[in-house]
Amino acid sequence: MKIKGIRIFNGRNIYSHRKCMRMDVDLEGYSEIPSNKIEGFNDELLRLLPILKEHRCGIDTEGGFVIRLNEGTYLSHICEHIVIGMQNMLGMDVSYGKARECEGDHYYIIYEFMYENTAVEIGKLAVDLINSLITKKSINFEERLKLVSDILSKESIGPSTEAIKVAAERVGLPVFEIDNSGYYQIGYGKQGRIIEATIGSNTTCIGADIACDKMFTKTLLKSQSIPVADGEKVYNVIGLLKAAESIGYPVVLKPQCGNQGKGVFLNIKNEKELIKVYNKLSNEYKDIIIERYVSGNDYRVCVINNEVVAASLRIPPKVSGDGKRSISELIEELNNDPLRGDDHEKPLTKIKIDDDMKELLLESGYKLSSIPKVGEEVVLRRNANLSTGGMAIDCTDEICEENKRYCIKAAKIIGLDICGIDITALSIGEPIKEQGVVMEVNAAPGIRMHHYPSSGEPRDVGKAILNHLYNGKPRNIPVIAITGTNGKTTTTRLISYVLNLMGNTVGMTSTEGIYIGDECIDIGDDTGYESAKSILLNKDVDVAVLETARGGMIKKGLAYDLADVGVVTNITEDHLGLDEIYTMEDLSFIKSLVTEAVKPSGYSIINADDNWSRNLIDRARGEIIYFSKDKNNNLIQKNILAGKKAVFIDDGILCVVNNNKKYNVLKVDDIPITLNGSLIFNIENALAACAALVGIGIDYCMIARGFNKFKLDYEHNAGRFNMYKLNGRTIILDYGHNVDGFRAIFESLKSMNFNKLIGVIGIPGDRNDEMAIDIGKISDKNLDFIIIKEDIDKRGRKPGEIASLIENGISDKNKYKIVLEEPEALKEAIRISEEGDVIVAFFEELQPLMKVVESYRDDNEKEELVNL
Repeated sequence: MKIKGIRIFNGRNIYSHRKCMRMDVDLEGYSEIPSNKIEGFNDELLRLLPILKEHRCGIDTEGGFVIRLNEGTYLSHICEHIVIGMQNMLGMDVSYGKARECEGDHYYIIYEFMYENTAVEIGKLAVDLINSLITKKSINFEERLKLVSDILSKESIGPSTEAIKVAAERVGLPVFEIDNSGYYQIGYGKQGRIIEATIGSNTTCIGADIACDKMFTKTLLKSQSIPVADGEKVYNVIGLLKAAESIGYPVVLKPQCGNQGKGVFLNIKNEKELIKVYNKLSNEYKDIIIERYVSGNDYRVCVINNEVVAASLRIPPKVSGDGKRSISELIEELNNDPLRGDDHEKPLTKIKIDDDMKELLLESGYKLSSIPKVGEEVVLRRNANLSTGGMAIDCTDEICEENKRYCIKAAKIIGLDICGIDITALSIGEPIKEQGVVMEVNAAPGIRMHHYPSSGEPRDVGKAILNHLYNGKPRNIPVIAITGTNGKTTTTRLISYVLNLMGNTVGMTSTEGIYIGDECIDIGDDTGYESAKSILLNKDVDVAVLETARGGMIKKGLAYDLADVGVVTNITEDHLGLDEIYTMEDLSFIKSLVTEAVKPSGYSIINADDNWSRNLIDRARGEIIYFSKDKNNNLIQKNILAGKKAVFIDDGILCVVNNNKKYNVLKVDDIPITLNGSLIFNIENALAACAALVGIGIDYCMIARGFNKFKLDYEHNAGRFNMYKLNGRTIILDYGHNVDGFRAIFESLKSMNFNKLIGVIGIPGDRNDEMAIDIGKISDKNLDFIIIKEDIDKRGRKPGEIASLIENGISDKNKYKIVLEEPEALKEAIRISEEGDVIVAFFEELQPLMKVVESYRDDNEKEELVNL
């Protein structure tokens, strides 16, 4: 088995609404060889991966997969289960997978994942494992799996981030990692909030830097009469000993800048011990401070937005003797607790045996081999941090008001909106001024202890942080996604124009580029994943309007989670034969993703006049708004009778029915892009746009105003039936690129007066041969003369190949000419035209043709829309 490629889907996609990967493999002659025909394969596989015995594999019993193996199943299917099983072994809750044949030995395997890099490596390991079982050349599977586990530990989301993520998803806000960076964004656009663990978008660098400097923190706290332990910075052994003598033993030695209790040595009782610790610390840290040791309990108080939201008593890890087992054996038993993980992935952390532990045990008169008496407790760490194996008990209800004020004052003076205050005191319920001190103020405080206390009430600190990030009102920007075969760009632009007119900063992706308000930040076909993501990350965006093309969905899935509105303009034959899309059913399935990925409270917009769009109804989510050119359309009437929304044309007027009331929005003749009602395809686009705007609650007067101002010209709708006067001729530039697009243009031109109709025609090279021939046929039927051209991007075709296929569709060999270069083809059409003629050019790139038109125009001619 050989991996041919891996495609990653970080959002909803055509295979699953979960994150998944597609791994394409070559079975190298094994596509027809079942597992039970490969000697020793099944037994060795189950020995290495006993978790596979739990897989049901479509059989309603545990062990279903083993039954499949024994009956004989195939390598791609087995690989799918191995990948899922290994992820489960590493603690990831995934279950979705499937394997499909592409052709011959080429298969693809889809599998759900949680962490990208981990899942890629697991896919590779699964293939290597299968190959080793076939060739009988063993691999060090356990070591390889350990390496994958190491990748997972670096990649996995931390418990604090996870708590905030859960709180956000609970209120319907999406959360996603930004480019495997460890930074996560909640929400989109202007409502996007970036977090790094518990550092939020309002946390200042100065506050975090001050908190990292324990000495400066102590100085600031002391200035506000907050109780702190006496101490100072030390630079050498002489200064160290003088400071200790001044402070008085016992003392604490720790790095000036540190976290998670690393390098902190407590309760140093004499000069000899102090020098030993100092020498050790000075090898690891440049700046060291000494302070008075304060006995008492270790408390952590969490302050968010100047409010105490949680408090915990932290307890160092310890074991209790049974008179039989050694300390190391008792630690092993403690670490077997399913609540303990290797790092921060579980409520508690496993206790690691290291030199610091051994030294503490030795000081206490123990060794790892010592056997404590029954009930004898042995403390294993000097500190109580959860990261070193400590436990926490909730005491939020115990902290007294005066101590709360101290904590809030500390957060303010340091300048942190989210922080953890470490207090050493005999009791958190009594004012610390009498019996305790503030030890530290921590930026990015861990909140695992508050969510998963060993005893006491859990505190939802993640929710408190989320509410702080959104000033108590978590919310997101509206997302509108538009797909279809024809009309996507015009519909997208029309929706965006109305929303811009209302004062919104609209983030728009389209076939022409990415726009933030009136600014184009990228030019090109921007209808895929990365383009949409750029809108969702932009903090100026009030509303996202995303043209979402078939290719982008196939390659990377959707960039957003759920849309407020999903629009399907129509579904007609296009792109068949590409990307494993061979039938209209395949194409419809791809397009349906946009209406499947709609919020329960959102709207799916469906063209009730289009048969293939009607096939999406059962898969559409949210409430469906139908649009139609005919008020008597059965789906329109169905929605009206049900008291739901519908958009349609009635006696030349664009109408909306909502909650059993009919609203006349505006006359079709007053919508410039319909050209007095003659451009049927733009009537459909206006209906789709109107339905989308109704879905997000836009006032009908604003819809009417926007539609009336949106012109059929380069400024408003570039490259979509733009018409220019040129020396008595009319030139129409349009991005028609398939049979239905051509047909719609030709049908609309029938209402215009002209002498001859000359066409500059061509289609992208990735369309199939039949479509090219059909373009020739429909052009032959509708045009008086034809100039055949080709795109610059041949999309895998040889020069002249598409032109030759189009030529085959033209029966009258005297009415066409081949001029392959697009600008030259337009020049030729202008050259042979006469006054009163209309030239329609279906372009690949608009700007070169615009330059041609400009070069022919008289000085007194203006670039303007022809009013017919």
